[in-house]
Amino acid sequence: MSHKTIRILRMHHLRGPNLWTYRAAIEALIDIGDLEDCPSNTIPGLYERLTAWLPGLIEHHCGVGERGGFLQRLREGTWPGHIMEHVAIELLNLAGMATSFGQTRSTSERGIYKLVIRARQEEVARQALLDARDLLMAAIEDQTYDVEAAVKGLKGLIDRHALGPSTAAIVDAATARRIPHIRLTDGNLVQLGYGARQRRIWTAETDRTSAIAETISRDKDLTKRLLAECGVPVPEGRVVTSADDAWAAAEEIGLPVVVKPVDANHARGVSLDVRTREEIAIAYELADREGSEVMVERYIRGHEHRVLVIGGRVVAASRGERAVVVGDGVHSVRELIERDINSDPRRGEEEEFPLDTIRLPENRDVMLELRRQGLEPDSVPEAGREVLVQRTGLLTDDVTDLVHPDVAELTALAARVVGLDIAGIDLVVEDIGRPLAAQGGAIVEVNAGPGLLPHLKPANGKPRPVGEAIVDHLFPGQENGRIPVVGITGTRETAPLALLIGSLLQRADHTVGVSCGGRLYLQSHPIDASLPSDWEAGQRILMNRCVDAAVIENSPRSMLDEGLPYDRCLVGVVTDVPEPQGLEDHYITTREHMRKVLRTQVDVVLPQGCAVLNADCDVCASLAELCDGDVLLFSTDPRHTAREAHVADGRRFLTVDGRQAVLVRANGTTPVLDLDHPGVQAVLRHIRVETLLAVLGAAVALGLPLGLIRAGIETAAPQLSVL
Repeated sequence: MSHKTIRILRMHHLRGPNLWTYRAAIEALIDIGDLEDCPSNTIPGLYERLTAWLPGLIEHHCGVGERGGFLQRLREGTWPGHIMEHVAIELLNLAGMATSFGQTRSTSERGIYKLVIRARQEEVARQALLDARDLLMAAIEDQTYDVEAAVKGLKGLIDRHALGPSTAAIVDAATARRIPHIRLTDGNLVQLGYGARQRRIWTAETDRTSAIAETISRDKDLTKRLLAECGVPVPEGRVVTSADDAWAAAEEIGLPVVVKPVDANHARGVSLDVRTREEIAIAYELADREGSEVMVERYIRGHEHRVLVIGGRVVAASRGERAVVVGDGVHSVRELIERDINSDPRRGEEEEFPLDTIRLPENRDVMLELRRQGLEPDSVPEAGREVLVQRTGLLTDDVTDLVHPDVAELTALAARVVGLDIAGIDLVVEDIGRPLAAQGGAIVEVNAGPGLLPHLKPANGKPRPVGEAIVDHLFPGQENGRIPVVGITGTRETAPLALLIGSLLQRADHTVGVSCGGRLYLQSHPIDASLPSDWEAGQRILMNRCVDAAVIENSPRSMLDEGLPYDRCLVGVVTDVPEPQGLEDHYITTREHMRKVLRTQVDVVLPQGCAVLNADCDVCASLAELCDGDVLLFSTDPRHTAREAHVADGRRFLTVDGRQAVLVRANGTTPVLDLDHPGVQAVLRHIRVETLLAVLGAAVALGLPLGLIRAGIETAAPQLSVL
């Protein structure tokens, strides 16, 4: 049926490296119908409408390779699928999920295209493609389109589904160091690294954060007592049980005082500079709502500060500011707050904003502050009157470079006393550039899981690399969280190949996880018989904290449907590149198409790793040029035409010479395995010689000793009986 519209036939979430990109992506199959006959330069006004709605398209380089490249293509004439790709990317950029990767390719069917964009978050990318289709059709048909509403919708999805800003900063820092990550829940629990070398984070908490220390930090009274006993300046005070008891404590300490919950956070329920019995009663009620107990302590004059301590050292510090409006005799307090405070671009409802929007009368702290000044939300302060709206929770200015060594030492000590590896130390001091005690300053709280946003996006001063500091704390020096990963693909005996490599690694004292043939194996024992996909099987292996080496089989279909379950591997084995079968739904119909699919396994080999390729398959051997690391070729033909050049290039060639498997290098030939050994013959009853060569090649690439390899293969036949 003919049509002049864009239909999205399906979308695939490619969750790992794939034939398009190393990153997660959304692949959409689209049908543009009769728009195949309507390139952009034939549609009146299309260019003008798109550039008016999305002026940021000027920054898209496209294939031209320079600013304005996409707009050049748009003027000259390009097809709707390509335009939809760039519109989706721009919508994501406007929503704050910056990306630049996209590709659109035609298929063998008229009007049918594959469109791919990077997907930092699946739900957001899917919606961006839907919105891009609707926007483009509105532009083609000269109809209205609400770009702002579409971007707002995408921002809402980001807020609901994407990592929070603190967690994202840590994950981005890990990625920059080439440390892999796996998101373990829909929230902010993330694994950095693989298997036994992994660490886990939950926002700014880590698997090194003690549960006891976190519990201590929540108990403000206990924290103060521990700090005081170690010589850290803290404000005197005590827990109170009623408003009357709070007043009694205030009289003991001396006015003014602070009334706050013992175990709340984010400055909720905290009242500062409380001076009268009436104010204390109100402040007590406010604090009692937010925590399990209430405490009263001496009010410290000065500015609120937050010092971030990671791994025993200060890495960032922020100073707070007060929120104030000035009356004009015309507008109410509520209107002044909306105009002068909530209009601040740093404020918003979403987690990405460093400051919250102030809503009245919902914000009880602000209401208390106003009533202390004899005001209500609808009061109209006289012209020139300064109205204090909020005292706490406004950490805006970076002061890291001003921190006095005495302050740094005491805040680091406070974190150690409580026992936190990452801590937000709240202190009140007039000048953070002077010693604490000399100016009557004090540490008022020690917080677990501190927010990183004030340090990532300060209103004034420079952002601090706090995500990098946390990653360096978890992975000191050259640690990268990686375990040896062997990836296998092809269509020839890949399951027994995976099991044999796993058994050799196990013999080398590794705790080995293997996924192959739709099953999981731990130390050669099957542990699951019903896995939904190769991708999920591989992920489960990499999440296992016992595993310090992994062998993962990836079928061509799983690579097309979901991508690879790992970002990089130490060894990548490709057994063959055959003519495709059963992949027509992905428009994989030629051997060259198949090469593009299976090359993904070679693309992800680490620079210090090795690709193991079948030289008897010319297309497979041609993948050698794509590898970032070393390449080991194997062949059953000892006189293979590729042997001489490959060895001369300083690389290894594994073949059969007589009844021996031998490893050929530039400096000579080394016997690896006697093929006539009874144990080896038992193995060869299950697999072909070329598969055995692939096993030997992977073992050599892993650096396993030849004696261990021989012993492992000679006794490996029982391992294959599970298949």
